[in-house]
Amino acid sequence: MTVRKKGLTALLQPKMPPESERSHDAWDAIEAKVEFLQRPASYPDNPRQIEAVETHMSWVFLTDNYAYKLKKPVRYEFLDFSTVDARHHDCDEEVRLNRRLARDVYIGTVPLMVNEMGGMRLGGEGTAVDWLVKMRRLPRGRMLDHAIKNRTVSAAEITHTATVLANFYKDSPPIEIAPSEYRQRFEADIHANLRELTIPAYGLPVDRVPSVCAAQLEFLKRASELFDQRVREGRIIEAHGDLRPEHVCLEPEPVIIDCLEFKREFRILDPADELSFLVMECERLGAPAFVDHLIMETYSQITGDTPPGKLLHFYKSYRAGLRAKLAVWHLREPKVQDASKWLTLARQYLDMAGTHIREAGAGF
Repeated sequence: MTVRKKGLTALLQPKMPPESERSHDAWDAIEAKVEFLQRPASYPDNPRQIEAVETHMSWVFLTDNYAYKLKKPVRYEFLDFSTVDARHHDCDEEVRLNRRLARDVYIGTVPLMVNEMGGMRLGGEGTAVDWLVKMRRLPRGRMLDHAIKNRTVSAAEITHTATVLANFYKDSPPIEIAPSEYRQRFEADIHANLRELTIPAYGLPVDRVPSVCAAQLEFLKRASELFDQRVREGRIIEAHGDLRPEHVCLEPEPVIIDCLEFKREFRILDPADELSFLVMECERLGAPAFVDHLIMETYSQITGDTPPGKLLHFYKSYRAGLRAKLAVWHLREPKVQDASKWLTLARQYLDMAGTHIREAGAGF
């Protein structure tokens, strides 16, 4: 399925930087950067080949031993990468924050330089026209999403990973936030999901989105004391922010990469919310039942915190709703390759959101 409505296409495009900021930072310039970074000769370690992976907000270039991430010059309501300085700052933040859970993976930042003759190089002399995050390349087969799909994940690996996360949460200081503010963040996000997912051009089920969102809002109001209690107990911390299976590497000492670095507010979370997100994504991939059980059991044993089951189901439903919205946001890409893929994924997340809000006990 291809979205052809001109009005929707215009609506979903990332905002271009102002003309005054463009020069090396515009969309036309990133093509030259990507072309350069796809060449093995551009790297000091002389890799045999380069694998380039495009994501929603960046390009990742995989050499034999390293990964280099180049951020796209995009601007959305929640971030602004339209200038070199903004991207440089975000690269620094990405390294700093991810070293909390993946210290030896994040090597540092590397400038992309242009010399007087217009030639590009990584590092060295010249003018910095962009910045990249340099990481140690992780074994793809040991990422949790691959391990689930290949049925190679073990209970011991899940327990070890959950232990790393639980200790991280236990050692993180609580964040001061008013209970009403905490609840209002969920309410605002649910209303935003409703607006986005009911855009007619997506073709999502007409009644499904409003009924799921209404049930989530009803639970948020009826069970407000559950959320307020999490705040009063000091459970809200600065967490990872994007805890998905593809960000977990099952090394002998598990590492968790790719935290949500560009907006601190999105990292201010209840660990039970963050772990519910991970469990929900593992569930979507077909993980065995012990994954959910061991993650939450290990967390409770280490932290002494046992969140109510219906709250965990709300968190899963809420996260599935956000993921549905992010799935359709892929249609904002200037050259979306497979619109049907993202719309199918959005429907899958909507089904999960409905299932979990029912399990939470909300009317639906």
